[in-house]
Amino acid sequence: MVELHWDLDVAVGDKTAKALAKELKLRTVEDLLRFYPRRYIERGELTELSSLHEDEQVTVLAMVKEVRKRTMRNRRGSIVEAVVTDGTGELHLTFFNQPWHEEKLRPQRIGLFAGKVGSFRGVRQLAHPEYKLFDDDSSDIHTAAEKYAEAIIPVYPATKRLASWRIEKCISVLLDQLPDIADPIPHEILRARRLPALAETFHAVHRPADMRRAMQARERLRYEEAFVLQAELARRRASTAALPAQPRVATPGGVLEALDAQLPFELTEGQRRIGAVIAEDLARDHPMHRLLQGEVGAGKTVVALRAMLSVVDSGGQAALLAPTEVLAQQHHRSLMELLGPLAQRGMLGGLDIGTRVALVTGSMPAAARREALLDIGVGDAGIVVGTHALLEERVQFFDLGMVVIDEQHRFGVEQRAALTAKSRNGTRPHVLVMTATPIPRTVAMTVFGDLEISTLSEIPAGRADVVTHVVPVRDKPHFLDRAWERVREEAEAGHGVYIVCPRIGDEFDDASAMGVADGDDMDAPDPDVDGPGAVGTPGSTAGPAGGPAGERRRPAALLELAEILRSGPLAGVETEILHGRLGPEAKEAAMRRFSSGKAPVLMATTVVEVGVDVATAAMMVIVDADRFGVSQLHQLRGRIGRGSIPGVCLLVTEAEPGSPARSRLDAVAATRDGFELARVDLEHRREGDVLGAAQSGRRSSLKFLRVIRDEDVIRDAREDAGKVVSGDPELREHPELAKAIAAALAAQDEDYIDKG
Repeated sequence: MVELHWDLDVAVGDKTAKALAKELKLRTVEDLLRFYPRRYIERGELTELSSLHEDEQVTVLAMVKEVRKRTMRNRRGSIVEAVVTDGTGELHLTFFNQPWHEEKLRPQRIGLFAGKVGSFRGVRQLAHPEYKLFDDDSSDIHTAAEKYAEAIIPVYPATKRLASWRIEKCISVLLDQLPDIADPIPHEILRARRLPALAETFHAVHRPADMRRAMQARERLRYEEAFVLQAELARRRASTAALPAQPRVATPGGVLEALDAQLPFELTEGQRRIGAVIAEDLARDHPMHRLLQGEVGAGKTVVALRAMLSVVDSGGQAALLAPTEVLAQQHHRSLMELLGPLAQRGMLGGLDIGTRVALVTGSMPAAARREALLDIGVGDAGIVVGTHALLEERVQFFDLGMVVIDEQHRFGVEQRAALTAKSRNGTRPHVLVMTATPIPRTVAMTVFGDLEISTLSEIPAGRADVVTHVVPVRDKPHFLDRAWERVREEAEAGHGVYIVCPRIGDEFDDASAMGVADGDDMDAPDPDVDGPGAVGTPGSTAGPAGGPAGERRRPAALLELAEILRSGPLAGVETEILHGRLGPEAKEAAMRRFSSGKAPVLMATTVVEVGVDVATAAMMVIVDADRFGVSQLHQLRGRIGRGSIPGVCLLVTEAEPGSPARSRLDAVAATRDGFELARVDLEHRREGDVLGAAQSGRRSSLKFLRVIRDEDVIRDAREDAGKVVSGDPELREHPELAKAIAAALAAQDEDYIDKG
């Protein structure tokens, strides 16, 4: 009998174990048993070659007649083509860039070949078929063939040196020696949910008697993934609740009351309700750990500011961490405008009841930085806004009582921990995480399951409507000519216009694709791209027409397009350029000229994606819009229509109608509902991205669970896991669950779950 923790060399031999470790990173018995089939082949009855029909899934018993390898004409690589026969007809087998099949499929070898029948130039073929060759001296080929054909065959993710058949054989060896094993899911939950035990599940998923049992096994494994994940999130919630924190309560007649009295607008009902909930959290003696999500323009900044002022009223400080310098400067400017004299305590014209708002970024002048650090260290600055520079050791707070993290998905676990560790007196600061990317309920339960969640969905009164149109330049290039005319018209009317490009330009491309220090902007295009393109900037008047249809090209470059527009369609119009590689003074100057209307057109990269708030901005043109994700487009579009001027957003693309890229753009144009678009976005993205693995450069280890599809499973697992953890917080009575959690954390480098 084998044990799950055994090294594989004990169970399958040293040579095979080394191959499994090298090719698939599988080192223990459990690793291999949890290497699940990608799909199953139901082989059905043996079929004569003369009776095959196109698109039919078949298994045929045949003899290799001939085999040859040739080089492909129009692209790199080779094709192996084999012809097999059963005496009644012939069938061609085709393998692209898999030259090793030439040696295996020697003439006169007999075997079973399985796949879907296709046709190429009138010849029937199987492309990349699965096959099993029998020994040359097999005495009863037909008996072996019939037994093989009746089975449900698991197909595993294979490599060049480890075929699916070989993996199946190794797993079969383990299954034959597998005892009854301990289960991470408690027996009472298995019974209540009518789920099979783990040993039974391993047999059913790898060696199913029928497809019904295979599906039952997969359902159990889906629930197990959700249960282990939710158990760890429940432990984190319990751990946070046990940490000490200093209660922070606004004092009567303090700066919070003074702000409310001078606000030039009425708070929405949602802002008031969530503000009250946050105030209750801040008054407790354990740290708040709350996610504030809201539609673009819903007023999250005001909610965060009122919470920070509660901390200031109690004698503490609050830090607002932003991912980019542009956004940090925007937050600092917005807070200063909202607070007015309340942000200038001790200065000429300032109010004694107020405080100071400090800004800390990596590229600010040394003298300004020294002054800011002094204000922070002695407690004069009650609110501190900054980028990653806040994490530096030299930034010391007098009494850090609250941390607000904006667009938190851009920060790693260690970075967030470094800031929260700056509090004193052995307590932890309260934490408010903000995101303007709407999160479907299942994602919130999964990715942010260790946070309490508040949703701000009501848009403040006075916000204008925004309409969105797709501009298909490949089909209708004159549409883009009209778009640039419209830009000029809006600029001449005194309205602000954003023109957004996926990248900066050649001299910046390598650097921008890598990101920069101090939380500067990631100007690289979205990696999940599937739209077609041609060389040059899209459009007719705006740039070169490009190469052949369907040829892949680089995304449009900001600096190149700016030169074309300034000398062409927008000649004479005052424009500014903004991207993440500019210095802080240049960024500030560009935003100031745009905000004031002196330069009504701002040509930028995605540095304007979040936080930039210009009330007069009424139009946005997103060039190569198919290079961006759905949520990113929704964020960008949120920069317009923030005042009373109706807005228009144009999504310029060369993507073909009906393509996945075009479907995404059509979805964005069809609705402004961020939650609906979030679902669309997740359906188009890898699950690993959804669960945050992209943050650490690794794929998610989840194999069956899908956060959009499996809402019921996640809800049930959350309920069950909560009960288990509440009764056994340390999981001393559930050691197998503790081991499963440890394995999940190791696989995810701990950034898998910790999003708070």
